Amino acid sequence: MPVMNGYEATGRIRSSGREDAERVPIYAMTANTFAEDVARARDAGMNGHIAKPIDINALMQVLRRAKG
Repeated sequence: MPVMNGYEATGRIRSSGREDAERVPIYAMTANTFAEDVARARDAGMNGHIAKPIDINALMQVLRRAKG
């Protein structure tokens, strides 16, 4: 992202004051898959972490959960 990274974007979304800001599903999609990377995504306010390369079945599970 040219202006800010996903962690910063998540923080801005979550703190935007919008009524739905806490309910918007946000997932990190990155090749960084160490436990600290997953924890950083959670700490930033993301709902989860999707590792690259993408496993289509895992991605579909995440999308189904996000849909509710």
